[in-house]
Amino acid sequence: MSERIAAGHFDAPAFHAALDRTRQERGLLWKHVADQAGVSASTLTRLAQGRRPDVDGLAALVSWAHLSADDFVRRQEAAEDAGTLAKVATHLRGDRNLTPEAAEALEALITVAYKQLATEHPE
Repeated sequence: MSERIAAGHFDAPAFHAALDRTRQERGLLWKHVADQAGVSASTLTRLAQGRRPDVDGLAALVSWAHLSADDFVRRQEAAEDAGTLAKVATHLRGDRNLTPEAAEALEALITVAYKQLATEHPE
């Protein structure tokens, strides 16, 4: 009997936002991102429009930004969303740029905002 795999989708807008944060942190223009990552400018334009990159473009961009493509795959299983705050806390506490106190303060802020803005069944 084969195991059923949950359907899902790639969250291109969230991926683009993460790339943009990385670009800003590095003080780069988008054309420099394209050059450094080895992708075309049109790949980045498509991402800015909410469209998904091709597989090679995705691989180049996640490598350039030191991201994980799996972080942008949205599964339809409700149980997957249950750990959102735990995942955020893990990332914050592992951030070398934050003191433990700063990570804890950010976690508290994000928790309050998340609980106020999250819906039970987003559509």
